[in-house]
Amino acid sequence: MENITSLNQQLIDHFGLDTASTKPIFRIVWANDQLEKRLMHTLDSGIELLHPVVREVRKYSYIKDAHVLERLVIVPDFQREELADVKLSYEPIWVYVDASGNPLPPKWEPTKLIIDTLYAAMGRSSLRKYVDLEENTTPEGREQHITKLHEELFGNETDTGDALRYKEGVTVPNSYKGVN
Repeated sequence: MENITSLNQQLIDHFGLDTASTKPIFRIVWANDQLEKRLMHTLDSGIELLHPVVREVRKYSYIKDAHVLERLVIVPDFQREELADVKLSYEPIWVYVDASGNPLPPKWEPTKLIIDTLYAAMGRSSLRKYVDLEENTTPEGREQHITKLHEELFGNETDTGDALRYKEGVTVPNSYKGVN
């Protein structure tokens, strides 16, 4: 697994810092460690408060034991009150998990591909800038490179697992004896 500190430094080197705040534009964090201040109208027990209070809560209560790729964004005016008047916030772009929710280690190549794809979708740049590496000039090399990227992004998904997930597969219990 690549070191998170070195991955975050690569993100700074490649995608830069916000000029106003000097914060990295992208960063990779551990979801369990992320907290944020929110204006809360209820307690954890569900009791409604007479006057809302600002509390520090888990940012990713729905993500457990996984790394998250975040992007620094400007908080819209209508959401600033809820986020305790914060003007910039890191928002999730990608969670490093497979289809079953199992954590995957963050890696530079797929992380860069995700960010470049995001920028291309926003019309800020094009993915056409990629030039094949020497080992990718042959069809076999290109296919190996694509397979490697797919494995890093999506983990150990299989056709059988997908069929079972979408209720198109059939399972046979170990105790099945067969028809005589």
